[in-house]
Amino acid sequence: MLRYRTVPVTPFQQNCSIVWCDETMCAAIVDPGGELPRLLDEVQRLGVRLEQIWVTHAHIDHAGAVGQLARERQLPVIGPHEGDRFWIEGLPQQGAMFGFPPAEPFTPTRWLHDGDTITLGHCTVQVRHCPGHTPGHVVFHSPEAKRAFVGDVLFAGSIGRTDFPGGDYQTLVDSITQRLWPLGDDVVFIPGHGPESSFGQERRSNPFVGGT
Repeated sequence: MLRYRTVPVTPFQQNCSIVWCDETMCAAIVDPGGELPRLLDEVQRLGVRLEQIWVTHAHIDHAGAVGQLARERQLPVIGPHEGDRFWIEGLPQQGAMFGFPPAEPFTPTRWLHDGDTITLGHCTVQVRHCPGHTPGHVVFHSPEAKRAFVGDVLFAGSIGRTDFPGGDYQTLVDSITQRLWPLGDDVVFIPGHGPESSFGQERRSNPFVGGT
């Protein structure tokens, strides 16, 4: 079964998640935006073996420390979709703009596409391409654990911003209603910021996509 621990990082309080297979203790970090010493201390405390980096999208608070972590630990970078290539290349400029520590650009070991799967130990995670917040945004879904790591696509009571370059409101709404809702109302999602919720709860009450 896939387990996880969420650690908010950076001044933006981005929900970085450490995920692992509870049989093999193989682990991945989802969206290491910063504060690597804190994240690595948590990896050590959990007793898991870090093997992969997963990236939902390449905004600075989600990807700011990916390049450094990949280089220092020789880890493969999984994701996002190629649509976020320009965001990755612009990470140093993003960091300077928002006052983050210097960020290294990186080249993903594997670009992801809708319908792909990722293996972590004995766990298989499904990939959904969900553009709208960024063109290359992806979501990681574990059917067995009934959990989804959705980055900045969907929040408890809200949805992602669409006013950044490459963002589009209708595309984001379509991603949520066509790619996320079919995963099931009982799926709990871990957003990029703020508390967890479920797809069912958001279908009922979210003012942007409720009732869809």
